[in-house]
Amino acid sequence: MSKKLREMQSKKAELVKSARALTDGAATEGRDLSNEEVTAFDSLKGRIDALNAAIEREQTLIAEEAQLGIESALPSVSVTENMTADPKWGFKNFGEYAYAVHQAGLPGNPVDNRLSMLRNAAVPGVYGNESAGADGGFLIPPQFAKDIFMLSLDDEAFLPLTDNIEISGNSLVLPKDETTPWGTDGITVAWQGEGTPANASKPKFGTASLRLKKLMALVPITDELLSDTDALTSYTPKKVASRMQWKINESILFGNGSGIPQGALSGKALVTIAKDSGQATNTLTPTNLANMIAALPPGSFKKAVWIVNNSVLPSLFTLTLGNYPIYLPLGGGVAAFKGSPYGTLLGRPVYVSQHASAFSSQGDVLLVDLTYYQTITKVGGMETATSMHLYFDADATAFRTIFRMDGQPKIAAPILPAKGSAALSPFVQLGAR
Repeated sequence: MSKKLREMQSKKAELVKSARALTDGAATEGRDLSNEEVTAFDSLKGRIDALNAAIEREQTLIAEEAQLGIESALPSVSVTENMTADPKWGFKNFGEYAYAVHQAGLPGNPVDNRLSMLRNAAVPGVYGNESAGADGGFLIPPQFAKDIFMLSLDDEAFLPLTDNIEISGNSLVLPKDETTPWGTDGITVAWQGEGTPANASKPKFGTASLRLKKLMALVPITDELLSDTDALTSYTPKKVASRMQWKINESILFGNGSGIPQGALSGKALVTIAKDSGQATNTLTPTNLANMIAALPPGSFKKAVWIVNNSVLPSLFTLTLGNYPIYLPLGGGVAAFKGSPYGTLLGRPVYVSQHASAFSSQGDVLLVDLTYYQTITKVGGMETATSMHLYFDADATAFRTIFRMDGQPKIAAPILPAKGSAALSPFVQLGAR
């Protein structure tokens, strides 16, 4: 008997044993199969039928080869698993994968062959880390992790606006130069008279060291939801992505640098624009916004975005310069700015976010050029895994997602202008009114 035939017959025996366990269990309890058990039985039956057909084909070939007397003369053939080339590892969607994981954790159930390549997920749990797939967990196919990552980078994400570098290691040291073209230190240029010695200058570099920080989401999924693969596919990736996006946005703006990124607005480079003289509370004026734009360094306005609290929106709709509105929501006669779901304000995209303070409080309107914010992220985006044991007592399966990043502003202090005394910064907020 060929090795291949023995392997197929062994797999068939395991599947038949699992199907028998389902029917015997129901018979012992004097009941019919539950809907979940019927689904599992049908799945097993389909795989048994497929194996029967494969076994019959193999037996036919063995008989023909024996008749021709060429069994020993057949060339050897190496077989590789094509599933490794599929980023979904053979699963149609995240729900189908999650259901397979759930079934693998049930007593007596065989482990789906597609999960065999995803074993040894190191998942934290109250029972410790275990290395066997059904005992410890399974990695999630890379395509599903990528889907979660892409969902987290939708129109309201700030990470794509930063100067990001993907790294394969854990840290990165970058050169840092905070000199200006009009400054007196660093590289300088000067007009030289004929025969006059040149004025020497040299670069003034510092360094910025970034080390990846770990952001983790741990999501328990009930067995009831696991039984509905379509609902699971719609629910879990979106929930994880939205929570990840919120935390990433918050750290890019306000992180304190202790175990998390250093936020653009939490350092000394932030410039706060005071309210107009005599300005009443709960108001917003075109002058407020003009002064914020004036505080940007040269070249930043074309890359800057507004970030406002949703309570600021009513005031934006009333702002005009003469007879012309300065806030143009989508549908206001101008082409939609890509990545700007709330239109434009004075020509720059508006992000409405709860990261900004409430209306009339300091920081309710922000104007930032995040190309002045350096981030590093781990190559590959998010890492994901699952465990059946962490929430065993709650009849739930845990899905874990990890994202590694770090970030900090490229400047440590506001920029001194060439003329005048008002400090410039790519990170500007409006003061309280």
